[in-house]
Amino acid sequence: MVNKEKYYITTAIAYTSGKPHIGNTYEIVLADSIARYKRQQGYDVFFQTGTDEHGQKIELKAEEAGITPKEFVDGVSGQIKEIWDLMNTSYDKFIRTTDADHEAQVQKIFKKLYDQGDIYKGHYEGMYCTPCESFFTESQLVDGKCPDCGREVTPAKEEAYFFKMSKYADRLIDYINTHPEFIQPVSRKNEMMNNFLLPGLQDLCVSRTSFSWGIPVSFDPKHVTYVWLDALTNYITGIGYECDGESSDLFKKNWPADLHLIGKDIIRFHTIYWPIFLMALDLPLPKQVFGHPWLLQGDGKMSKSKGNVLYADELVEFFGVDAVRYFVLHEMPFENDGVITWELMVERMNSELANTLGNLVNRTISMSNKYFGGVVSNTNVVEDVDADLKAVVLGTEKKVAEKMEDLRVADAMTEIFALFKRCNKYIDETMPWALAKDEDKKDRLATVLYNLVEGICIGATLLEPFMPETTKRILAQLNAPARTMEEISTFGGYPSGNKVVEKPEILFARLDIKEVLEKVEEKKKSEELEKVGPVIDIEPKAEITFDDFEKMQFQVGEIIACEEVKKSKKLLCSQVRVGSQVKQIVSGIKGHYSAEEMVGKKVMVLVNLKPAKLAGVMSEGMLLCAENEDGTLALMTPEKDMLPGAEIC
Repeated sequence: MVNKEKYYITTAIAYTSGKPHIGNTYEIVLADSIARYKRQQGYDVFFQTGTDEHGQKIELKAEEAGITPKEFVDGVSGQIKEIWDLMNTSYDKFIRTTDADHEAQVQKIFKKLYDQGDIYKGHYEGMYCTPCESFFTESQLVDGKCPDCGREVTPAKEEAYFFKMSKYADRLIDYINTHPEFIQPVSRKNEMMNNFLLPGLQDLCVSRTSFSWGIPVSFDPKHVTYVWLDALTNYITGIGYECDGESSDLFKKNWPADLHLIGKDIIRFHTIYWPIFLMALDLPLPKQVFGHPWLLQGDGKMSKSKGNVLYADELVEFFGVDAVRYFVLHEMPFENDGVITWELMVERMNSELANTLGNLVNRTISMSNKYFGGVVSNTNVVEDVDADLKAVVLGTEKKVAEKMEDLRVADAMTEIFALFKRCNKYIDETMPWALAKDEDKKDRLATVLYNLVEGICIGATLLEPFMPETTKRILAQLNAPARTMEEISTFGGYPSGNKVVEKPEILFARLDIKEVLEKVEEKKKSEELEKVGPVIDIEPKAEITFDDFEKMQFQVGEIIACEEVKKSKKLLCSQVRVGSQVKQIVSGIKGHYSAEEMVGKKVMVLVNLKPAKLAGVMSEGMLLCAENEDGTLALMTPEKDMLPGAEIC
């Protein structure tokens, strides 16, 4: 297919505060599927993603980690890029806001906007949310908390530069009203108009002085450029925008962007702040901003504090890359939030991937080998049932195109799997195993198997943007050449006489949910152990009953006196007050505590141990200690101050 027009697609750049979870990863996979689809359609695609690396939150996290902010973002940005690569995303540019060329352009943009009167100096006083890096007035808070993330806000007052948002507000309102495709879905457009633009825009704080990790304002270096003027401009700096000179050919070719793909939580910044910045720079606005919904865990929005975070790499470990791509793309509704759980992943793996698709490919190849030695020939013995199969197969491309035009990716995938389901139904209708019993129907059997192979090839080609490796594996097993969209517009492109592989590969193995959940639990326990550091495992003793345990009497004792046992190098003799009694207890801890250290300690005592002589000294109980792997002993002491004699149970 000859390249048509350009198509510039971007994701929001990922914030480098930590490892992205599967909800964050959904966006890059979604963008990749659109980019791959557009390439398949013949567009000259440029796909940009990257990382947002400045701000107070980063500065604080780096301080906690005991490293510089640059060292911190280098590590996290690298981790994000690894996950994007793991998910087989085909981006053309990975921009970092710490890139020197980006930082230089941000400084020039700031100066240009200041010189033309769009930015002015003032003071900011309001409520500040550090995680969101946003200021709010009291009226904008929800129950006294950040309206975006629901976290605590703190009062903040500092000198700052401001952008005159109101200067461009009417122009933006007019643009949105005359370009209905600009903000999608429509519900996001209504939210921006009714909640922010129509009530009137406040001027936007675009610099900070309370932290230093940011791009310095060139003419006032105690100020750093505030996050949104820095982060949003990546969409033009990444393709070679030059603020005070000749921009690159890449910029001239690709701007304006055809699609900014972002999460619904940052739609305001991309449909209000960003267009106004562009108007001030006298640049065209992006053609469309799509605010996608969130992918939620079964019990709500993913959060480390809730302990319900899922990561792409751990899901890939269980299911494989394309299965995870399938799930996040197919299970996300167009406008509403999607849900991900281990149980749902396994169910889709088994029903759609292993059964509908994997079993179809396996059966078709196996029958081709069993009945024709793997040779697939079009003998053109046609029956009425073939027409409906061909109609469904050839009609799928148009249905997919209609869905993708509106970015309804999940619906497009549903259409492709409807094709595979129709192929499975065709097997039931034609019953190849029955045809094989009649020598006179051998040519009809060959046609049936040819139709199945051709249907699968066309379906696999349509599947490529969403599950690229699966498409390669299917076509390789069928010994089928890759085809363009024009080449799958007619039925019969599979070369007659081709030979499929002798032994089909299992595309997706069925999983047992119980086994998966057990492995997940084991992995969680292992990770928890890694978090708390090294542990010691000892040889287990024989099990005891509760009756055995009940025979032992443990109480808190207070050591009121202690001395060395003269005939021993290891023993100390302690006088231990337990309730109204004083017990003499000999312990082998001289190498770990001095007699003076022992006095005053509250300890755990086994009080009903049968008395025995140690080195000629009577001992009337036992002090309990913990022993480390190097033999170090530590007395077991109560966490809180307890009275001598308190029962330990």
